This record gives sequence, C-alpha cells and structure tokens, in this order.
Amino acid sequence: MVKRFDISVVGELNADLILYGLPSTLEPEREHLATDSVITLGSSSAIFAHNLSFLGSRVGFSSCIGSDPLGKFCVDRLRESGVDVSGVRTLPDETTGVTVILPLARQRQILTYLGTTSQLQFAHLDLNYLRNASHFHLSSFFLLRALRPAIPELFAQMKQFGLTTSFDTNDDPEDLWADDLKSVLKHVDIFLPNEREACKLTGKDNVQAALDDLSLLVPIVVIKCGPKGAMARRGKDRFHLPSLSVQPVDTVGAGDSFNAGFLHKFLLRANLEDCLGYGNLVAALSTTCAGGTEAFRDRQHRESFLQAASSRTRGTP
Repeated sequence: MVKRFDISVVGELNADLILYGLPSTLEPEREHLATDSVITLGSSSAIFAHNLSFLGSRVGFSSCIGSDPLGKFCVDRLRESGVDVSGVRTLPDETTGVTVILPLARQRQILTYLGTTSQLQFAHLDLNYLRNASHFHLSSFFLLRALRPAIPELFAQMKQFGLTTSFDTNDDPEDLWADDLKSVLKHVDIFLPNEREACKLTGKDNVQAALDDLSLLVPIVVIKCGPKGAMARRGKDRFHLPSLSVQPVDTVGAGDSFNAGFLHKFLLRANLEDCLGYGNLVAALSTTCAGGTEAFRDRQHRESFLQAASSRTRGTP
C-alpha cells in the first residue's frame, strides 16, 4: 500500500518575531531600539516540516492554531512549502502562540507565549491521517502540555501501525526533565536532542557519556553540537561529522533544519554517515538567512547552496 506521506509530524505551530541589532546588554526600564526585524514561521515542529518539504519529502502536519491572523500566517507558510495542513485544527476564540527572539552579542534570548500550543489534545489528532505515512516525528515535548500525558501512547500506536519514529524533546522551560520522557523513548527509533538536552536528560556532564546512556534506550541517537557538528551512535557504531563553515545571519531553527536534512536522507535509506552529513549541510543553509525557514523559501539560493556545499559533508567514522 502506497503511503500518502513520507512523514507525519505532530507539534507546535507559531510565528517568530526576531529583533536584530539590539545592544549587547539590555537595561531595565529603558527603551532599546532594534535595527531590523523579521516576522517568520517559527516553532520547532513547523520549521522542521516546512524545510523537510522543500527538500522533497511528502509531509503531513498536525497541530492547532487560534482563529486569528497569526495562525493563518503560519498555516499559509506551511502550505506554500508543500506541507499538507489538513491535520491542523483551528480553535475558535483562542490565540496562536508567538516567540520573540533577541539575538544578542553574548547570547540569544527566547521569549515564548504558548497560546494554542499548550491546548493541543489527543482528541485533535486523526490517527488514520497520521498512520498514512512511513515515518512519524514529534517535537517540543515539554510545550505540548495537554497532549503530553498521551504522547507515549501516541508513539506506541504509530509503532503498531508500522511507522518508524523520531523525537526531538527541545528545551524544558521548567528545567525539570521529568521521567515521563523516558516512557516515550521506549517507542522511538531515532532520538535527536542537542548537546545540552542530552546531558540534562541523562544527568551527565559530558556529551559522550550522555550518548552512551541514551544509546541503551534508543536504537539510533543523534546529538547536535552546534559549531562542533553532530555525533551519532547506533549499537557499537559511532560517528562524528564537523559542521560546515558559514557566516551565519542567525542560528534560529538550525537544529530543526538538521533534523529535516537527517530524516530526509534516512527516509531515502542512506547510511548513517550520509544522514549526518546532509543534516549538517541543511543546518548550515538555514543559518544563511534570517529565521529558521527563509533560506529555504528562495529556491535559487537553496539549490545553489546545497549543490555548492554537498562535497564538503563527508567525514570519517
């Protein structure tokens, strides 16, 4: 039976407002002026789905939005990328979430209003829609507050339907990293945290130890290490590939873009090393324009970057 999608995605859906050119230190009770701003598609799940679709995968997306212009903006951006959005539910009289990102010189500040993200429930999901894919992916475990208790069962059902699965927790705003997360990992084939998330989840103070612990729970563990590249473990096999050298506009959505590149190649049955390399390549592309998706919307820029840089993605086990 031919599946409708290569991958079904469940997660949050909101916009990003990014303010550039702010002072490196923000003083209380002062008005600080930005030199530029961008309103673009945000949220880990949506950035992932949007960019994956532009890479050529067939993507079905499930989430919820409010009945407001911001929600329409987000859905329109996904639709323009080729993502099927018939799994997105509109909640009447509710407000779509928004994230304000301040890329300061010393560190990036991220401020989020969850809006409808926290209201997505299991009842909003169409399991027949989700199962009509080869693979299932979920992002932002800690932000999906209403759905969170049902996420282990959701993954279990996707596995029963014969889908392979992947999972990216993203950050825990409460910094608790509760044990219910591990009940999800029992049903996950590919786990895609970043370095900080992997260490927080395992309680380890170095990424290699975290990788070893997580590999006991999940068949394939991939850890994103920012400018240090990415590493992976499958059984006894270990891989590490350095990141590509680019001059970034910002790094918003780079991890989600890595996920898109990695899973695009995984769905094409590439070997693990090539999946890592393509993930690094797609992550680098995402940093060349403002926000997590703008670099993918320009077809000429996207294709020329990927072609020019593709020879630089290979590494050694």
